[in-house]
Amino acid sequence: MIAAQFNQSSHPFLMSFISQISEDLKNAMRAKDTVALNVIRNLKSALKYAAIEKLGADGELGDTDALAVVRKEIKKLQDSVDGAEKAGRPEAVEATKAEIAVLEKYLPAAMSTDELGTLVDTVIAELGATSKKDMGGVMKALQERVAGRADSKSISTEVAKRLA
Repeated sequence: MIAAQFNQSSHPFLMSFISQISEDLKNAMRAKDTVALNVIRNLKSALKYAAIEKLGADGELGDTDALAVVRKEIKKLQDSVDGAEKAGRPEAVEATKAEIAVLEKYLPAAMSTDELGTLVDTVIAELGATSKKDMGGVMKALQERVAGRADSKSISTEVAKRLA
């Protein structure tokens, strides 16, 4: 579920992901929330760039592709946090973490470890996977079913445990 960041009364399923971001941008302007405003503007720009790259000038990304762009932007910011920590810049770390928090509100709720483990067991059983050489097929099937609710590293760790 994609949560409305500022307008809690709006129902996320009634509007597309892109239109939700536009609405949140307006709400951030009204609230004079400069952090959210800058982050959402950057996200809108990244989404438009990705749409042009994938679909041409008049294209609009679907929700799945848009969520992939959000994850990519979060990854970039997490890399910035790592760099700022290594450089000993705590103020930059905090500012960047605030930006990440704004973006994370657009991601679906994360799967619990138990949910992920159950799904991994189900997929392994369905595919008849028995060893590490089957890991690629299991990972591919899981990526589709998880739909962004768990990161690749967590999925890979769970699969590796079971196929060891």
